[in-house]
Amino acid sequence: MTSTTNWRSAHPGHWLRLAATKYEQRVLQCVSLHASTPLGLANLAARGQVGAAHLHLTRNLELEGMRLTDLADKAGMSKQAMGALVDQCEAWGMVVRIADPSDARARKVRFTDLGLAWLAAYRDAVEQAHSEMQAAVGVEVSTVIRLGLEAYCSQ
Repeated sequence: MTSTTNWRSAHPGHWLRLAATKYEQRVLQCVSLHASTPLGLANLAARGQVGAAHLHLTRNLELEGMRLTDLADKAGMSKQAMGALVDQCEAWGMVVRIADPSDARARKVRFTDLGLAWLAAYRDAVEQAHSEMQAAVGVEVSTVIRLGLEAYCSQ
């Protein structure tokens, strides 16, 4: 570490957290401005009502739908936290709970048409944020970062 006073912030974890926050904020900004983002969701995103937790749902919900417990596990969230998030997204019209055809007692969460439009805008926003990151640090550095993080996370 570089000195006795900045050891708490002079490490990769600190920079990873700041980078992830910056990246997700930019993605949300791009989604809020995207032409195909449903107006209500764009307004929520522009006002900061959509946050990183909503991106967990966006990234992890499979198109055919998933049980809440599976979605929570995949997103690394508690079932209770994911349930509250799904409730909110359901109220916004992004997702719906449907009967699980493989188990009449269970329900699945899946995107609505509005949610699929959000997902398409999210895809474009991620591509935009990625392009901006590449422009800022260079394609080679961006590639090394991605490969290094993939290797680190797969251990």
